[in-house]
Amino acid sequence: MPKSRIRKKADYTPPPSKQAASIKLTNRSWVAPVMLAMFIIGLAWIVLFYVTDGSLPIDSLGNWNIVVGFGFIAAGFGVSTQWK
Repeated sequence: MPKSRIRKKADYTPPPSKQAASIKLTNRSWVAPVMLAMFIIGLAWIVLFYVTDGSLPIDSLGNWNIVVGFGFIAAGFGVSTQWK
């Protein structure tokens, strides 16, 4: 039985879409430093609050200073969702 001919035509590859091109062009080098800075600021805020017996970060906030510290940490986790 004879072999069939093989086509030597190039396969069709569609042009890159605009969305794929924009994803490649974005630069997310800011994400890691901002994320780490938020984590460190939040941790330092809470540690400073406990070490100074509640008188240092902002005295008028009282125990809400803990919430502020955890807010910075939560913001760090929020920023981490942008990391690729």
